[in-house]
Amino acid sequence: MRKIAVIGGGSWGTALALALSRSRAPHAISLWVHDAALGELIRTTRHNSIYLPGFALPAEINVTSHMAAALADAEIVLGVIPAAHARSIYTEMLPHLRPGAAIVSGTKGIEHDSLKRMSEVIAEICAGSTDRIAVLSGPSFAREVARGDPTAVAIASRNPNLACELQDEFAGSGFRLYTNDDVIGVEVGGAVKNVIAIAAGVCAGLGLGANSTAALLTRGLAEMTRLAVALGGRRDTLFGLAGLGDLVLTATGELSRNRTVGVELGKGRTLKDILSSMRMIAEGVGTAAATRELARRAKVEMPITEQMYATLYEERPPREAVRELMERRLKSE
Repeated sequence: MRKIAVIGGGSWGTALALALSRSRAPHAISLWVHDAALGELIRTTRHNSIYLPGFALPAEINVTSHMAAALADAEIVLGVIPAAHARSIYTEMLPHLRPGAAIVSGTKGIEHDSLKRMSEVIAEICAGSTDRIAVLSGPSFAREVARGDPTAVAIASRNPNLACELQDEFAGSGFRLYTNDDVIGVEVGGAVKNVIAIAAGVCAGLGLGANSTAALLTRGLAEMTRLAVALGGRRDTLFGLAGLGDLVLTATGELSRNRTVGVELGKGRTLKDILSSMRMIAEGVGTAAATRELARRAKVEMPITEQMYATLYEERPPREAVRELMERRLKSE
């Protein structure tokens, strides 16, 4: 029986631990929780009542706040941590990693200062080959994964053998994985769709209708694709689970934190007020700044991202941002 360590006790990490406990292949599973008090609460009650209430953790999921214990003998490590904290936590993990362990990133974000994707951060910290690094992304609300609703995601690695290995290890009756070797496309899609989801929420908060949302998603997908291709990803990846699939889910689903931020902005609340009332992180807020800078360096036109940056960081009124998008120079599709 192989051991999997899930690093991150938020809603997504907890949901993935539950999904892995139901996989076809039996595993020993450890769930590392940063907050020691929360870790003790989950361990004693078998519920993550803070981030994912309503779901009991089975006995085979060992909950700990000690990194060494979580990673001891783990052959697969699944990092499910906010992008802003990824570098420090992977650095903390490094001394305890088993040689040859597979490291899988489940984070949908870009490091704000370096503009690196999570797989790049992992490779830099581990200072080794990318052959044992993979990324997991796709349309997957944590609550629905925890409930066992049928969910399909992409598992991407430059090493096709590792992708197939992880596909077999993670798959279960409610959790289906498709392999992909386009790590760049999968990571860019998973990160940038959060920015477009904030914009979709703005449309809803302003009271705009389905026409507006349909136009936004279509042009948002075009933006995501242009950036991914410019960075070395493949166009077809962005029309799959990690691109179009995740975009539709995050931009339209009521459980989307990023969409919620946009809705509240559209209603007139300030970003500071919105974020202070949220327990969980909306990755799209930080990703908007990183994406804008990546696009500028790559000379890629991303008007929706530019307007979301202006709304989030320069206090541009949401209705003015929409007007700016509609009054851009006319062009062909």
